[in-house]
Amino acid sequence: MKTGSMQDLALNHIPVMSEEILSYLAIESDGIYIDGTIGPGGHAAPILNSLGKHGKLIGIDRDEEALKICNENFSSSSSLLSLYHSSYNKLDTILSKEGISYVNGIILDLGFSSNQLNSERRGFSYRSEGNLDMRFDYTSGEKASDVIKNNSIDKLTKIFQIYGEERFSYRIARSIKEMKEMKTVNHLREAIRRCTPPKNRDRILARIFQSLRIIVNNELEILQDFLLKFVNYLSPNGKIAIISYHSLEDRLVKHQYKHLSDISVLKILTKKPIRPSEIEILNNKRSRSGKLRVGSKI
Repeated sequence: MKTGSMQDLALNHIPVMSEEILSYLAIESDGIYIDGTIGPGGHAAPILNSLGKHGKLIGIDRDEEALKICNENFSSSSSLLSLYHSSYNKLDTILSKEGISYVNGIILDLGFSSNQLNSERRGFSYRSEGNLDMRFDYTSGEKASDVIKNNSIDKLTKIFQIYGEERFSYRIARSIKEMKEMKTVNHLREAIRRCTPPKNRDRILARIFQSLRIIVNNELEILQDFLLKFVNYLSPNGKIAIISYHSLEDRLVKHQYKHLSDISVLKILTKKPIRPSEIEILNNKRSRSGKLRVGSKI
């Protein structure tokens, strides 16, 4: 896809460590690749730009709105791109539909896009004013407000402890359940404000929102399922590149890479995770917590 650089497309989402991923993937012009969290297509652009007419990129995302944007952005390269409204852990089913047994590379960027963060309807960010939804796939599943409604103080405390690693978990859970209404970001923010010290409150808010988002979207279960199966669909020397943004995700990735390395299935190419450069962080503050781990199938 050498005619007209895909990089010139006006994408709202700034991809994290795009150059590093492209370098590790070493795109083959006739290769087959999976972007399991394609979103609006930030990482897809340079991959498509490197593919020849026999290459292929399979894009997967749970966010139907993001897929529509991606489809519009890459309408001129539809012969190289197949898009699926699904979850990346369903790669076995998707590859079966495509009639493909192995791929040359897989990437996952486990963060979320500016479009999602800025959406008032989604409620992903504690700085937004929207409803407490937090679903990647807004067509199914429980909203964050449902999770709060359907769980006791003790269960919410465990959620905040396990998935947010928050020291004020019980205090926050009790305050939440004491609120008359808990349907909007404002309601949740107010419940947290009432029971926590002002110092570092932004970090507390971030941890609580993170823990609810993980539960709502079954993020760790989906990642674990993917990690148990991805290597079966990589060709020899095929690459796996995963960017995680919090310790729970990174720990799962690190441990599974290590396990696959110990049984001589995967060669770890990043002994320590790659972090965004200072320049990238200046240009995109949301990249700050990203950790990239890459492996190659033996």
